[in-house]
Amino acid sequence: MIIMVKILLLGIVILFIAILLMGMRVFFTRKGEFHSIHIGDSKAMQEKGIHCATSQDAEMSRKVSPIEKLLKSENL
Repeated sequence: MIIMVKILLLGIVILFIAILLMGMRVFFTRKGEFHSIHIGDSKAMQEKGIHCATSQDAEMSRKVSPIEKLLKSENL
């Protein structure tokens, strides 16, 4: 029983240290913030023309298909 408690406490301490190290910049700087993990904010993805699915879906829904343009025109 005592060994289980020691292992549990050791696990909690290791987890606490890991969280503290991962959040060092956020916890200990004035303007601490995590980097954006949004696909649209990544320079590498922007260079390839890749955006997030929501943005791409909105962009595609704003476009009018050539067939719709043809059907709405009076040139038929």
